[in-house]
Amino acid sequence: MIGSLLLDWRKWCLDKGFLTYGIITELYAQNLLADHNYLSRLKKRYQAVLADDVQDYPALMRRLFELIIADGVGAFSYNPDGIVRLGLGADPNYMSGLAEHCHREILTQPPMLSLSDLLLNSMTQLITEPMTLLSLPLSVQSIQTTSRASLLQETAETIIKTVQSGIVQPKEIAIIAPGLDAIARYSLIEKFSKAGIAVNSLQDQRPLISSPLIRALLTLLTLVYPGLGRLVDRDAIASMLVVLSRKPNNHQFIDPVRAGLIADYCFEPHPDNPNLLNIDSFERWDRLGYAATTAYRKILNWLEQQRSNYEKRLIPTPVSFLYSAIEYFISDVGYSNYEQLAILRQLLETAQHYWEIDTRLNQYSSTRKSLQDEQVTEAVEKPDKSKTTTIAEFIELLRQGTITASPYPIRRIGSLENAVTLATIFQYRSLRHSHPWHFWLDAGSPLWTKGGAATLFGSMFFLQDRFAQPWTAEDEKSAEDQRLQRIIADLLARVSDKIYLCHSELAVNGQEQLGSLLPLVNACVGIESQLINTKL
Repeated sequence: MIGSLLLDWRKWCLDKGFLTYGIITELYAQNLLADHNYLSRLKKRYQAVLADDVQDYPALMRRLFELIIADGVGAFSYNPDGIVRLGLGADPNYMSGLAEHCHREILTQPPMLSLSDLLLNSMTQLITEPMTLLSLPLSVQSIQTTSRASLLQETAETIIKTVQSGIVQPKEIAIIAPGLDAIARYSLIEKFSKAGIAVNSLQDQRPLISSPLIRALLTLLTLVYPGLGRLVDRDAIASMLVVLSRKPNNHQFIDPVRAGLIADYCFEPHPDNPNLLNIDSFERWDRLGYAATTAYRKILNWLEQQRSNYEKRLIPTPVSFLYSAIEYFISDVGYSNYEQLAILRQLLETAQHYWEIDTRLNQYSSTRKSLQDEQVTEAVEKPDKSKTTTIAEFIELLRQGTITASPYPIRRIGSLENAVTLATIFQYRSLRHSHPWHFWLDAGSPLWTKGGAATLFGSMFFLQDRFAQPWTAEDEKSAEDQRLQRIIADLLARVSDKIYLCHSELAVNGQEQLGSLLPLVNACVGIESQLINTKL
């Protein structure tokens, strides 16, 4: 059943012209690399190839590299501890076979100014032989609590005190975790923001709908485009009024209480044309005050202008409408920080791609020819029916968390560049970052040995050296041990001054944490106690 669905999905993608990473790889391997004309032109055009970190390349790339270096030259780097994408298409063992065609230079020296040479052997021994009586040096400290909430609090306080004392800059600190849930990410960002410390959350994949600003912009769509009244309610109106009325260095805004009153008395629900009434529709509108009344009237006037533009067909697409809303309200809202700018870019790029896809689907739709005349007639009578349906589906998909996007990265400048890095293990390693200070969050979590979302289902069956061989529990245990050793070695090569092992006895779900890094945490206890006794 699953295989049939996958084949149907593949056929649909090929018919419609949608190319996933897997389909692109398949087409390139089966069509281009098997075409003699393409290969002859490829060899004439390229006589050399340079590739870094080939351990993270798919097996297909070895065939391509071997074709080029057969009549040309090549240089490749391979880091056995830097294998990050195993389980996401990488085939490191097969790619290591490139060494047969090369003169090999083996670099055993650890990176300069890293803790790898000092800690790798002792940490590896503690993990593989937990009963070993070893203690870690002062460069490794621990933060231990009972609950996860306390751990987040103490970790944040330790970083804040260290930064405020001038010992280290925020940009020199990285918080690395095997998995970052929304609560942990939000808690840490909030605590650092209150202390005036910027946070660089690497590749934050939260749904767009989680942002109040995004929800407010979607609510604006339902108030201008007809037929979307069932997608808006009083709570959404109240939230929109609060978010869009905020102004920097100005007291003219609508607070949640007044926004609730306006939504109760001035919002007129309707399945096709929901509306916001004038402020005097509320008998006791004087209770709202001058600031809230002024802010509400500005929003109301802008909506009336947009409705007029829509009737005159002056709004080309919903994407241009969103641009207009952001242009008008962005100065009022005052969202000038990096995170808010990034999420606005995500919305605009997502909307742009969505409407491009919708246009392409309409172009290639297999509608029967006998229905075309009926569709033309219907389009004349109701010119915006398809547009309304498209917008409604877009809003629903966003609310379900189905659609998201990663905008082209905005380079941080000024004070934004001096930020604490917050990342998962996969994100940190794949982006090849390095910092003087590391905070390994949830050190006792069993997720340190798991591939998690960074491992596709059944990926091990497609590795060249064990293609279609059964995957046993013993193989899984061996893979987890190797993964953990690679992670430790790689992270130690990316830190130069200090490591904090942050551990809570209980996880978020209340279960005791007994992960593979727990021996490292226990090896730090004696050091902390010794320091306390020395101070006393």
